[in-house]
Amino acid sequence: MKALFSIAWRSAWNRRGTLVLVALSIALATLLLLSLERMRSDIRSSFSQAVSGTDLVVGARTGPVQLMLYAVFRIGGATNNVQMASIEAIGRHPAVAWVLPIALGDSHRGHPVLGTTTDYFARFLYGDRQPLALAQGRAFAGTLDGLYEAVLGAEVAAALGYRLGDRITLTHGAGGVGGALASEHADKPFTVVGVLARTGTPVDRTVHVSLQAIEAIHLDFAGGAPLPGLRIAPEQARKFDLDPKQVTAALVGLKSRVAVFRVQRFVAEYEAEPLLAVLPGVALDELWEVIGVGERALLAMSGLVAVVSLAGLVAVVLAGLNERRRELAVLRAVGAGPRHVLLLLATEGALVTLAGALAGALAAALAVLLAGPWVQARFGIGLQLSAPTLVQWGLLTAVLAAGMLASLVPGWRAYRLSLADGLSPRS
Repeated sequence: MKALFSIAWRSAWNRRGTLVLVALSIALATLLLLSLERMRSDIRSSFSQAVSGTDLVVGARTGPVQLMLYAVFRIGGATNNVQMASIEAIGRHPAVAWVLPIALGDSHRGHPVLGTTTDYFARFLYGDRQPLALAQGRAFAGTLDGLYEAVLGAEVAAALGYRLGDRITLTHGAGGVGGALASEHADKPFTVVGVLARTGTPVDRTVHVSLQAIEAIHLDFAGGAPLPGLRIAPEQARKFDLDPKQVTAALVGLKSRVAVFRVQRFVAEYEAEPLLAVLPGVALDELWEVIGVGERALLAMSGLVAVVSLAGLVAVVLAGLNERRRELAVLRAVGAGPRHVLLLLATEGALVTLAGALAGALAAALAVLLAGPWVQARFGIGLQLSAPTLVQWGLLTAVLAAGMLASLVPGWRAYRLSLADGLSPRS
């Protein structure tokens, strides 16, 4: 067997130019398969870890997925706001331990702005029930004296180069880097007082301010636009009633998970306004059902690339059989049987497949290592360089098995060639 392996290796090396191209195509297929599976796994992990200490998310009556997208992931917008009186009523429910109202809608250079209370930094949990931590500075005071204070997510600070003490202005609406200056709250700048430690969740891409600050910067706005000729100075804003009347949504924590359906029913039957309370885990499952079709389609396309690559391997080896008739006949003449010829070609195909699969797996690991920080910064998805999962091992094994089976096709063809066929010259 060792001699057969040596012959197969030398034969493949003599035709290395063609076989390297085949191995590269198999490597590309393996890279696509493993990368997509890694992204699928890490995207699910990032989404599921975005909020872990919240039992219910409450907002205006809409779809559960839409509510989760804008309240937790800062994607899209709310169809309606919720009266603060309704949130306070939910907070008085006997089974409710805490309520965190949040206000969304403004932005800073493309990053969402979240208005909330100081309890947010103690109550909000992510990952495996991990609390938020400050990498620098402190949380905003939540008082009139500290009205214009902001706490940045790690990615906001890193991407824009902000430090403690820097002054920033917020933009009305989703805005962006190229947003209209007319919609900026330029007359009420905020001071950066804290930067949160990285979490790998949408918190990293968010600017956090107090609910009172959100009210203050909108005193001279109406209907989403500044009131003509009216400008309320930052110091004057402190003299107004800045208690929020409306918020976008609320995160709710319960004293016991047993009461989750009771509180959910209470919210659904609330008479003052139509509300919706969703369980984060259930809403995420619905979200994956929505995007599961695209997920499976991408995996199927990667599988087709693998099939094409393996078909190329079969075609190359079959095409080379005519050139190798005499080589195989000589082997037969010195004592190699048809079974040995079959094993020789199967071993060559297995070596090429193994080389391609290993190269693809290495490329997938390098892609995660090199592109991980960029993907984290651009999309907020934490790609983790870790040991292959069971699914990834299964995909890698499937590629190797398919390659070995494919290599049996030219092997069987060579098995059927007679000794005389290889030694007889063709005209």
